[in-house]
Amino acid sequence: MPSRSAPSTRPDALPALAATASPQAPTAQANWRQVLAAIDIGSNSFRLEIGQLRGGRYRRLDYLKDTVRLGAGLDAEGRLGGEAAERGLACLRRFRERLAGIPTAQLRAVATQTLREATNRNAFLVEASQALGHPIEVISGREEARLIYKGVARLQPSDQPRLVVDIGGRSTELILGVGALALRAESFRIGSVSLSMAHFPDGRFTAAGFQAAQVAAGAELEEALEPFARRHWTQALGSSGTAGAVSQLLAANGVTDGSITPEGLRWCMQACLRAGSIDRLDLPGLKPERRAVLGGGLAILYTLATHFDIDALQPARGALRQGVIFDLDERLAAERAPEHHDLRDDTVAELQQRFQIEVAQAHRVRQLAQSLHARLAPQATLEQQRELGWAAALHEMGMMVSHHDHHRHSAYLLGHVDAPGFSQSQQRRLADLVLGQRGGLRKVEEALADASFAAQLLALRLATLLCHARGSLGVVPPALHWDGRTARLVPPPGWSMQFPRSAYLLQEEIRAWSRNGSLRLQLDER
Repeated sequence: MPSRSAPSTRPDALPALAATASPQAPTAQANWRQVLAAIDIGSNSFRLEIGQLRGGRYRRLDYLKDTVRLGAGLDAEGRLGGEAAERGLACLRRFRERLAGIPTAQLRAVATQTLREATNRNAFLVEASQALGHPIEVISGREEARLIYKGVARLQPSDQPRLVVDIGGRSTELILGVGALALRAESFRIGSVSLSMAHFPDGRFTAAGFQAAQVAAGAELEEALEPFARRHWTQALGSSGTAGAVSQLLAANGVTDGSITPEGLRWCMQACLRAGSIDRLDLPGLKPERRAVLGGGLAILYTLATHFDIDALQPARGALRQGVIFDLDERLAAERAPEHHDLRDDTVAELQQRFQIEVAQAHRVRQLAQSLHARLAPQATLEQQRELGWAAALHEMGMMVSHHDHHRHSAYLLGHVDAPGFSQSQQRRLADLVLGQRGGLRKVEEALADASFAAQLLALRLATLLCHARGSLGVVPPALHWDGRTARLVPPPGWSMQFPRSAYLLQEEIRAWSRNGSLRLQLDER
């Protein structure tokens, strides 16, 4: 069963669970009012946080954690499977039981480094989403870092320049920030699970293993030495599992007051060497599930302490899961506002400027695409409508690379650029829309199995086609009728004679959809 966090004895601990159902007894849907939930699918642990925001104050209602060690399930080819994958799916089923009845909009599940790496992640995500009963988004390393900082900054506010460190199972995030603003956020592919597997095989602790692990961590973190140097911050905080576990270990053994210091880390490593193996490591404050990944975590922490001149790393209150909840709260607030503006809109505007997109043309395509989409999918969610708008706003970003095949360049850029606020999963959907804006449909055939995607894509393709002349719209768009299977374009009398090039392009478009079969498109001229 998932392990609950023990009640904290710290004076700044979050409120304990207040009259909520147990994991075995699903909560009634009526009780989910104003409640938000976040699931962090990490490389070492899966975490579920349920909380409530009222008057700007956050109150935890429940917290479940399961040590899954998903990152240990990656084989030499980067494929995820075996017992680790089965443990992950079983955990998500238990989370689903706890979350019974929660409205979809009030839950967000994010996955991190292991699923960023997994070569078969799409197949696993299908199974995982079915097990949870909710979509799971893979987020980029920088987006993970941004959300970590959001959680820390909200629950532990300060005006001091701060360095926030989060050591996960297969990645380590470093964030510089002041107040609520993250000034720089980076992710590095080194974590407690991956380092422990590589340098402490069979759970054996050796001096050579610690030395090699520190060299590996230092090599990965070397590029961060200047941007995260000591002169840029006055306080260092450690977020999430590794930092919290080592802090508790040091405090329980009277080595420090919970501060993570170089001397304290050396004490921990000596204790590991004296024990010789994880099976014989028995220290007050060390949870059994932490033993297998302690060596790698200590090596990373000691490398950070010595290379970045961290004399004391303090445990932080916030983490990724709280950051996801706060970000979700902001999105829901934006949906309630008339302009529906959130961080993703700022990101799109910044990308338009960075890639020198012709904003007037993007605006024309966006307006027409969304108008057509409203006829094709009148029941579309606000998120689907906004996705189409973002794809239209960025559909020509590849023009900066080359006019030839710009849709392919646009799709690649959109799928790989750092885009604050967007998950990698959503970026891929936008990239597929942009890739499919012109030409044959075979390249997006798999995505077209989703009817909502097909409606978005048809609207975008028709909009780019009808706005091909650029300038003012010029071409009067035909009326669009949709019966659930066939999209009928009904132009005014004489339209094809007045706009022969548009009529020709529409006939090409009709042929493209006839070869695909996901829907039918026809032109009904009077």
